[in-house]
Amino acid sequence: MGRNRILLLDAAPGDLLRVELERLLGHGLEVTLNLRRVADPARARSDWDGRVAFTDFDPFDEAALIAATLRDGGHRAVKSRAGVPMRAGFLAATATGTTEALRVIGRAGAGTDHVDLGAAARLGVTVTHTPGSNADAVAEFALAQLLALTRDLVQHNAASHRGDWRSPAAPSRALSELTLGILGLGRTGRALAGRARALGLTVLGLGRGPAAEEDGVRRAGSLTELLTTSDVLSVHLPLTARTRGLIGRRELASVRPGAVLLNTARGGIVDEAALADALRDPGHPLAAAAVDTFEHEHAAFVSPLFGLPNALLTPHVAGMTRGAMAEAAVRCADHVAALLAGRPEGVPVATG
Repeated sequence: MGRNRILLLDAAPGDLLRVELERLLGHGLEVTLNLRRVADPARARSDWDGRVAFTDFDPFDEAALIAATLRDGGHRAVKSRAGVPMRAGFLAATATGTTEALRVIGRAGAGTDHVDLGAAARLGVTVTHTPGSNADAVAEFALAQLLALTRDLVQHNAASHRGDWRSPAAPSRALSELTLGILGLGRTGRALAGRARALGLTVLGLGRGPAAEEDGVRRAGSLTELLTTSDVLSVHLPLTARTRGLIGRRELASVRPGAVLLNTARGGIVDEAALADALRDPGHPLAAAAVDTFEHEHAAFVSPLFGLPNALLTPHVAGMTRGAMAEAAVRCADHVAALLAGRPEGVPVATG
């Protein structure tokens, strides 16, 4: 049997690095740690010298990623936290023709749209992830976005910093006066629904998740109904061929006057250019948006939403609580180890 080597492209941050490394080493895996996104690389080298190998490269550079994965005979697994793209070219170069060909990709998180799942399947690479590991964290963040926008905290903060004592032109509505539309009733959507109901919001949902009528969540019959009856729309869908561009110009134009949009799912689900145009137009029914996920992220981060005062932008941090990140790191380590040992039972696997 070959060596079970795993390349950590982006380890868990801070003291969670120790938790993740101990878990992987406890499974008998040989770890190569990429230091590029480690906050204190010198300390990591000192603490783990002799127990793990080290490398230092930009994982978003495909050529560098291929070279690191193939180095010293190859790695049988790679793990990503930030959704490093793994397309057909990377998979073709690393899953064939090496002493230790790539066999497992682990994602410490729910989404797997960064991987070419079709190419992975053809080349015998299994893609595992940790669905639900950050559901509560993302739900809490979406609730924070909702409160910030419906109470206009961003504009009040900016005005106060300028010394401008400004009363609102019209009073805000209480949460009990608002209808929250949740697009996607998976783990995160349901977690948000429960929290929103506890705060008195009316909750309307649309998705393929289990019926939630007993929790006070009414099902919308269509996307149109969800858009036209929600004061706040929160997106909680995976990015697939079916959902890409699902919220475009026509959909945005159909929302209630004064509505706000929250996106903590994936940037490609909402057309960013259409969203930016809507937010620039004072006559558009959409009043504001909070966006945590973008079409282009990390080093390629750019968006037409930059500079818009009614756009609350954050750098894909909704799921980054200590508990959520620890759970994702540990579960991902367990899943990768089980797959490399030929024990796939119970391990979540993403398919195209």
